[in-house]
Amino acid sequence: MTLGEQLTALFLLPIPVACLAWTVTHENIFREAHEWCEEKSQTCRRLYQRKFFYLFTCEYCFSHYLTAILLVITRYKLIYTDWRGYMMAGFSIVWIANVYMSLYGRIRLDIKRERIEIEKKEKVPD
Repeated sequence: MTLGEQLTALFLLPIPVACLAWTVTHENIFREAHEWCEEKSQTCRRLYQRKFFYLFTCEYCFSHYLTAILLVITRYKLIYTDWRGYMMAGFSIVWIANVYMSLYGRIRLDIKRERIEIEKKEKVPD
């Protein structure tokens, strides 16, 4: 894979990681499961159990595991052709996926703020 292809993949592969991590940890479709995992992450007796359930409540943590699965599926390596390529790819994909999620979160916040401002303006009589 050429360096150009590696860089293209580097900015495309984090998209599904970010999408899945955000959806599982933030969206209403998984709300019940998220709340259950959140409760388990605080009440389980064993540390490894608490950490396992916490994984599903934190988009940053979850993105590491999704990236590991993605690397197994795609065998994507960055710069190096040995295990170092997997390390470089893994941390790079996680970082870029979290940048994407931060941008998405910021955009959603701005949209919500605009909706609230519009609702306030519509409620105020002229």
